[in-house]
Amino acid sequence: MTTIRLTMAQALVRFLDAQYVSIDGEETKFLRGVMGIFGHGNVTGIGEALEYSPGELTLIQGKNEQGMVHAAAAFAKQNNRTQIYACTSSIGPGALNMVTAAATATVNRIPVLLLPGDNFASRQPDPVLQQLEVAADYTVSATDSFKAVSKYWDRVVRPEQLMSAALQAMRVLTDPAETGAVTLALPQDVQTEAYDYPEAFFCKRVHYIDRRPPAPEAVQRAAALLGSKKRPLIIAGGGVLYASAVGELREFAETFGIPVAETQAGKSVLPWNHPLNVGAVGVTGTLAANRLAKEADVIIGVGTRYSDFTTSSKSAFANEDVHFININVSTLDAAKWGGAALTGDAKAGLRLLAEALRVSGYASSYADDEIAVLKKEWDAEVDRLFALEDDRGLAQTRVLGVIQQTIDPSAVIVCAAGSLPGDLHRLWRPVEPKTYHMEYGFSCMGYEVSGAFGAALAARKEGRDVYAIVGDGSYFMLHSELITSLQEGVKITILLLDNHGFQCIHNLQRGHGSEGFGNEFRYRDASTGRLTGSYMPIDFAAHARSLGAAAYKANSAEELEQALIQAKREQRSTLIEIPVVPGTNTDGYESWWNVGVPETSVSDKVLKAHEVMKQQIRSARTI
Repeated sequence: MTTIRLTMAQALVRFLDAQYVSIDGEETKFLRGVMGIFGHGNVTGIGEALEYSPGELTLIQGKNEQGMVHAAAAFAKQNNRTQIYACTSSIGPGALNMVTAAATATVNRIPVLLLPGDNFASRQPDPVLQQLEVAADYTVSATDSFKAVSKYWDRVVRPEQLMSAALQAMRVLTDPAETGAVTLALPQDVQTEAYDYPEAFFCKRVHYIDRRPPAPEAVQRAAALLGSKKRPLIIAGGGVLYASAVGELREFAETFGIPVAETQAGKSVLPWNHPLNVGAVGVTGTLAANRLAKEADVIIGVGTRYSDFTTSSKSAFANEDVHFININVSTLDAAKWGGAALTGDAKAGLRLLAEALRVSGYASSYADDEIAVLKKEWDAEVDRLFALEDDRGLAQTRVLGVIQQTIDPSAVIVCAAGSLPGDLHRLWRPVEPKTYHMEYGFSCMGYEVSGAFGAALAARKEGRDVYAIVGDGSYFMLHSELITSLQEGVKITILLLDNHGFQCIHNLQRGHGSEGFGNEFRYRDASTGRLTGSYMPIDFAAHARSLGAAAYKANSAEELEQALIQAKREQRSTLIEIPVVPGTNTDGYESWWNVGVPETSVSDKVLKAHEVMKQQIRSARTI
């Protein structure tokens, strides 16, 4: 057996460089490169390997460990999970900074490979700088924190263990049902230890992602159930996009006359103006979709995990006779709501279910103009909100209207947290798939700028513009990868809506009995001791310029339109600061979100809000 003597880190880099995936006969190199921040836990191990023996892998220098993992996840998401970046960090704080982003990737079923440094396996020296000492269990280190947020976790304490660990990592990363964050904790001494690895370990390896069809019996059960129903509603999730099943979904809906509602991850599966696209569903849903959901007698969930925002905390489906059909590669998601589970690929599942329904001649029983009337009413509401004027300044919905009307239809928008996801889910009008990039599985503040960089890395081969739409609160949380975008010459445009704080949660507070507390960016009032003074004036445009970006400020709709036109002409990353009036986001539309309200309080408003919540809970389902 021919062997090659390499350090464990050198062997890992060479192995990763030889991994490919194949879907529908199309072969793609799986790892584009590594995003990293070097420290004493990885600089002399993986750092040396990437410096002298990178193969075709490119190093992208991150500026914050959480930010670079968000960027890697966004890159994989925009590529429908067919390509990834690995992420490497030092031990201790550097590693722990990746945990939040690891959870974000896992919740969203997005593959990311994390390679944090770890304590010396030899325990010499002991304790090493940044080591976490657990007196009761000396095998525990900071990287154990990744166990709860990883789909696969391993610690490579001998160089030969790399071979099984790397293959297991690839198994999970390329599994549509099990993918998420994969963590290989790498002790810093083991990274530098050499071993005679079999040459075969480094041969090109193709991982075939086969489409898994649901069982024929499951298809027949689902077809029989659907055949007995008159008012079906499709809820399209991100799995439709990841399975490249957009065409199959459209044909299925058109063939059987079934309206399509979209989750945050599924938005853009159909053009907004398609006759059967009733838009967003749930807490951030449209009036059209939410009314149809209340009356539906069967929900066909395709590639959705049924989060509480999708189901309006289990209150969205009011028909007592409603049943569920779930097409999903994950058995966890396919079994939800006690549904008829078609466990398998979305594209294959839709095709097989369509074939079974054609045999029976199935068609929905909606009135001829019922869906069209609901769509027309909602379209008029969006037009109203996009044109909404406010004497105090720019309304948030007006800002989104100007952005929608000005940027290219092929542009990608990226968002994640705050009030913007609700408005975008309801109001944004995509005409092309993959132009709406929302991280709302974890709703992780700080994803927006990093995610835009990752999405732009993926989208530049198509020549698409990428926009991060972000509030001031999320921007403060994490904007470090703006610098990386400038360093790499990968342009992003940041549309920063400044509403003076965490206004989404401020609104949630006030809607449940609070007077508003601790959520706006105000100075502390000396007389009350609370943060109720004047708003803090912050020049975001000047801050962006100080980092090397181009920047504009838009105080009116006209200025915003011109700034967007100018930003498109810029060759470097650009920020547009847009002051908006707090509280001018959308809300309601016959939806509800259960957040819990105190049962006892000195505030009458809180007690009244608790009573309202109890009434809502009674109307929600319990399974």
